[in-house]
Amino acid sequence: MIHKYKLNGYNIVLDTNSGGVHVVDDITYDLLDNVEPPFEAACPYDIVKKLSKFYSEEDINTCYNEIVELYNEKMLFTDDEYEKFAKYTVAAPVKAMCLHIAHDCNLRCEYCFASTGDFGGGRKLMSFDTGKKAIDFLLEKSEDRQTLELDFFGGEPLMNFEVVKQIVEYARSREAEYNKKFRFTITTNGMLLDDDKIDFINKEMSNVVLSIDGRKDVTDKVRKRVDGTGCYDTILPKFKRLVEKRGDKDYYVRGTFTKYNLDFSDDVFDLYAQGFDQISVEPVVCEPEKPYALTEKELSLIFKEYERLSERILNNEKNGGKKFNFFHFMIDLDQGPCAIKRLRGCGCGNEYVAITPDGDIYPCHQFVGHAEYKMGNLYEGTFDLKMKNEFADSHIYTKPECKQCWARFYCSGGCNANNYVYAGDIHNAHKFSCQLEKKRLECAIMLKAAKFQEEHE
Repeated sequence: MIHKYKLNGYNIVLDTNSGGVHVVDDITYDLLDNVEPPFEAACPYDIVKKLSKFYSEEDINTCYNEIVELYNEKMLFTDDEYEKFAKYTVAAPVKAMCLHIAHDCNLRCEYCFASTGDFGGGRKLMSFDTGKKAIDFLLEKSEDRQTLELDFFGGEPLMNFEVVKQIVEYARSREAEYNKKFRFTITTNGMLLDDDKIDFINKEMSNVVLSIDGRKDVTDKVRKRVDGTGCYDTILPKFKRLVEKRGDKDYYVRGTFTKYNLDFSDDVFDLYAQGFDQISVEPVVCEPEKPYALTEKELSLIFKEYERLSERILNNEKNGGKKFNFFHFMIDLDQGPCAIKRLRGCGCGNEYVAITPDGDIYPCHQFVGHAEYKMGNLYEGTFDLKMKNEFADSHIYTKPECKQCWARFYCSGGCNANNYVYAGDIHNAHKFSCQLEKKRLECAIMLKAAKFQEEHE
C-alpha cells in the first residue's frame, strides 16, 4: 500500500508498510496512479500510450524501471510485516497511571470533556490515603517495570497541591525498596501557581502541561473563571515564569481549538511569540450540536489551516526564527515507535489506568465517568483482568477500518475513548478524528521531507 499527495510544492509518496517516504518528480507521481504489483518486465503499452501525451516514451519506461527497482529493494509497495506481531500484543504490567487528584476546578471551560472538572460525579478532592493506595497498586501491578509514569490530573490538581506533595514524597520513599523510579507529570490551568508551587513542580515533575489556548481573546472566550471572567492575564505571566525557571526540563503549553478559532495557526504563533517553544494546540472533540464543535463542514478550513501552519513553520525557520516543536507535527521517520506500540498505541486499560478520588479504576482519564468501563476499586481490591485483556488484545488488526488505512502505523487505531464515545465501540474508528490525523501526518511528513531536501542541497 502507498499513499501519495501533493503539498507545498512537493510530490510525496509514503510506502505504508515500510514507512519509507519518497519525494518524487511529476512523471513518477503520475505513473504511480497507473501501476502496482505484480510488475511486468516492461511498462504496459496502454499505460505508455496514456502518459505519452505528457511525457516521452523513453522517460516513462525509465521511470517504470526505477519503480520496479524500488519494489524489488522493498522500498515501495512493501508487504505488511506487522500483522504477524499482533499476537504479541498481550497483557502487560501496568506502568503508567493518571491520578485524578482533583475532581474540581476553578475554571469553567466551555468545551471541557470532564464536565468542568467533576466528570459528572460531584466535586471532590483525592485524599492522601487514596493516593497511597494508588502508588501501592502501581508498584504491585508494574511487576518488573523499573520506570513508572504518574500524571497528576484533574480538574485542577493545584487545588489539592498538599496531597500532590504528600503522594510524591510517599512514592519516592518506596523507590529503593522496589528498585523503581517514578516520573511525575502534572497538568495545570495555572490559576494557583506561585513561586513555591513552581519550584516544587520544576524539581519533581519530569514534564508539565500548561493549559492555555493561545491569543488572549481566544483563551478568555472559552476558558473562564467561575464568575465568568477570563483567565489569560493571570496565567500567562505565571506560565512564563515556570518555563523560565524550568531550564531544559520538559514542558509544553497545551491549547484546544474550536469553531471559534479556525485560524488556530495564529494561536500557535502567538504562543511562540510569548516565548514558548513546546506547543500543542489540538482540536476539540465533542458532540456536533455544541456551538463550538468542529464538524464535517469545517474540515476543508481545518485542512487548509494545518497546511498554513506547516508552511509558516518552514518559513519561520528559513528566515532564522527560533525552532519550536508543534506536538502534532512531531514524527520520527527514522526509527519511530516499536512494533507493538505501532499496533496498539497508548496502552490504555492495559499498561495505563486512571484512578478517581474515590479509588475507582478506569482504562484512562477519558473513560472516567463511563460506569461500564469501571475496572475496579482500590478500596475493594478489585481489578477486572478480563477487561484489561480486552484492551491488550485491541490493536489495528482488530479495527476493520484501521486495517486498510495508510495512516494506521502512526495513529495506532486512534483514541479508544473517542472511538467508544463517538463511534460506539473501541474498535470503530472515529472518522472525524481520523481525517484530522491524516492531514496532520501529511503536513508532518512534508516538513520532514522539506528539511531533508534542504540539508542535502
